[in-house]
Amino acid sequence: MILLAALSSLAAEPLERLEGEGFDHYTLALTWHPGFCESRSRPPRECRDPTLHEGADRGFVLHGLWPSLPARFAERGVDRRRWWREGCFLETPRPDGSFCRAHPPLDLPAALGQALDIAMPGRASCLGRYQYAKHAACLALPEAAYFAASVALVEAVNDSAFGAFVTLNQGGEVERNALINAFEAAFGQGTGRALRLECHGRGNRLLTEVRIGIDAERLADFPTGDSLVHQDRGRCATRVRIATLD
Repeated sequence: MILLAALSSLAAEPLERLEGEGFDHYTLALTWHPGFCESRSRPPRECRDPTLHEGADRGFVLHGLWPSLPARFAERGVDRRRWWREGCFLETPRPDGSFCRAHPPLDLPAALGQALDIAMPGRASCLGRYQYAKHAACLALPEAAYFAASVALVEAVNDSAFGAFVTLNQGGEVERNALINAFEAAFGQGTGRALRLECHGRGNRLLTEVRIGIDAERLADFPTGDSLVHQDRGRCATRVRIATLD
């Protein structure tokens, strides 16, 4: 909780100014790391190296914080589907090859970099550089504020009753509606529509990720119910398996 308070304070001032960037909400994408790793035919380093599992042992880990379609892109005829697919690469084409080689390391304070290593095991594969380049660089979002907010949001979810419910049930199966009910129990009646469940594997039964819609102007208020916005429904089966790390 101390880490959450410190990082929320660090992010607060820049987040208050994001209103002028021309998008209305974020999607907070949180990976259930054991399910993600199990679903990959070629698991990346963060799945194979047990020393990178500290964040995953605590609950969800960070995939990304994705601004919705900005107005200036929409005015150019870019639709939501294309924005999700290409993001800032519409303006600055994605470089060839690995992001570890093509992009310099993120310019973050040491303490924040350490916190992000835990919250985002995928940094071992340069996921942080990729996420920033695709979703934030063209929107003038400062690196430190963007990732401080991202880590704080992960902490908030993992510290919630919803995070506790998922962690408690790892290694077993739960009803899809039980996940939605746990989310509403944590964040308020009716907030389940802000939650999108992502599943893979046979019959879409393996939980790999959750996505949460957050009002861009209310980011600092998360996870209050009025900070949440509706998401499209996911494709999980009626029963969902919550994998655990070996």
